[in-house]
Amino acid sequence: MKSPPHRYRSFSSHLREIFGCRVHRVAVDAGFTCPTRDGTLGRGGCLYCEEAGSRAAYVEPALPIREQVRHGIEHVRRRYKAEKFLVYFQPYTNTYAPAERLRALYDEALDHRDVVGLMIGTRPDYLGDAGTEKATRCRAAAQHTPAPLDLLEEYHRRTYLWVELGLQSVNDQTLRWIRRGHDFAAFEHAAVAARARGLRLCAHVIVGLPTDRREDHLAAADALNRLGFEGVKIHCLYVSRKAPLGEVYAREPFPLMTREEYVERVCDILERLNPRIVIHRLTSDADRRTLIAPLWCLDKGGILSAIDAELARRNSRQGSRYRP
Repeated sequence: MKSPPHRYRSFSSHLREIFGCRVHRVAVDAGFTCPTRDGTLGRGGCLYCEEAGSRAAYVEPALPIREQVRHGIEHVRRRYKAEKFLVYFQPYTNTYAPAERLRALYDEALDHRDVVGLMIGTRPDYLGDAGTEKATRCRAAAQHTPAPLDLLEEYHRRTYLWVELGLQSVNDQTLRWIRRGHDFAAFEHAAVAARARGLRLCAHVIVGLPTDRREDHLAAADALNRLGFEGVKIHCLYVSRKAPLGEVYAREPFPLMTREEYVERVCDILERLNPRIVIHRLTSDADRRTLIAPLWCLDKGGILSAIDAELARRNSRQGSRYRP
């Protein structure tokens, strides 16, 4: 029996509208690092970030990008019956290199007949001329050439492109606590500069950070509406023994959201979002081998079903409380 449609604009349905077939992400690891890891802005990475970043299990980072793409397509095609693919530059900061290197990597990723676009995950302060003065000084000290927005604009015109920016929170206190190395103003600055180039933007937001409140999550939704974002990924906060947060939690455990609280908060955010925004993700993919808490985040299917059920219970949907 066919399941009822979601009460939000899902990424899978959006891609089918665009390409007329099943399209799926294929993750690659281009060997980038991050300014919060290499000493430019800090060491050890953001508090929640695991040692291997957010790398998919099937990714083989030792392989050239072209081979990673081929291997990933074989894996994803078997599992999801996808016909076309988006290459997702996922771990760490994927604009953290000279433009010449980025161009070579992006071109290599597109060199497959079934690849129809790119997804590039990065930081708001590493979009070239979109960076803050502090970040620009840090980049110069580290002798990294920032990726110019000109390059991303070129690929936006050449192919189907998403640029993913980590927001995580609008609360500057929270951003300091998780060691992001930038404030909300830097995110706003980057978003305005990128949208001026016509780039398609997706924001990452974490729900469950202990210094955030409901008002912060609603403010994040309002900010994405105002800044013209076309996509969002919502993640639940989880504690991994492979992330610095694991050590913090072991020393002094802090309250984590229950599944019911998380589902309610995600629905609050969805109701607030512009209905045209594409929902790329509504929960996290945690590794059960390294997960400390909360254990409920392992039940991805159950969480998504609970979100659908809660929206139905409210007789609500994405954008129900959106105000232009």
